[in-house]
Amino acid sequence: MYTRRELGKLAITALPAATLLRSGVFAQSKPNSKVRGVMIGMNVPYNFGGRTAPVDEIIDKCVQLGVSGLELRTQPVEAFLGLPDALVTAAAAPAGRNAQPSTPEQDAARKAAADEIRKWRLAVPMDKAQALRKKFEDAGILVEIVKVDNILSMADEVIDYEFRLAKALGARAISTEITHIDPKAPPTGPLPEKRLGAFADKHNLMVGYHGHAETSPKEWKEVFSYARHNGANLDIGHFIVGNKTSPVPFLKEQHDRITHVHVKDRKLDGANVPFGTGDTPIKEVLQLIRDNKWPIQATIEFEYPVPAGSDRMTELKKCVEYCRAALA
Repeated sequence: MYTRRELGKLAITALPAATLLRSGVFAQSKPNSKVRGVMIGMNVPYNFGGRTAPVDEIIDKCVQLGVSGLELRTQPVEAFLGLPDALVTAAAAPAGRNAQPSTPEQDAARKAAADEIRKWRLAVPMDKAQALRKKFEDAGILVEIVKVDNILSMADEVIDYEFRLAKALGARAISTEITHIDPKAPPTGPLPEKRLGAFADKHNLMVGYHGHAETSPKEWKEVFSYARHNGANLDIGHFIVGNKTSPVPFLKEQHDRITHVHVKDRKLDGANVPFGTGDTPIKEVLQLIRDNKWPIQATIEFEYPVPAGSDRMTELKKCVEYCRAALA
């Protein structure tokens, strides 16, 4: 004869591991991706294949990957807060090379939808965002960075909303794209990062400007000069491709301005490749952050092609384990 507890144990051992994971039997432990003081983060939902996804799906995948720190885009946040998807779709401009020119009527409809989104943003209560923060934190996940697309072109009151939203989520920084400067046509006045930097200083919240291969240390330093809270989201893969040198000296020099690094592996010829097979000094960068105890999230950004016979989650797990091993 067995006790009820013993029967429960026997039932568990008879189930396959995948079933147990789906049922939540082994899903009680919270993820922890902080290794020797360095938070291994995840750019979401971008790493999962898009700009938006249901919040519960994001949390579930992060738990599966054992990731406890995020750079989270605002699209899934605002969807959770109740922004109608129909408005988002109506406000979107045509995209792609084959997009047809819009008619005046279509332009007017987009403008009307964008105005409705602006009104919604200015009215949404921040206690909903605080509830979302709790939802993530109850799962063991911190939203450390909030990615805001196109913030440089937003109206002042909407920029203010984005900073309040990031704070309500518990973030320590906002991230967005840096202005790409054309060397053949340099700007005649301050970049829009000067205006955004004033909001960053007002809210005492860093902005990490994400650079691509076109971005050099010169552009970042110009932006840094505009505001105390203007910083860098240093993409170490893009850096080596565009600057043909290691990002380590820039990291050492400007570490107090770097909110997070995007971890990816690229070859000097530009190819995105699995971690450990390219020219990006991933281990050196991670260990430098570790040894100096800098509060810089090491945010995985998944961009290499998924190999035949594998899938995105399997490859993301490999990326996480590569970073863990580098920091051990």
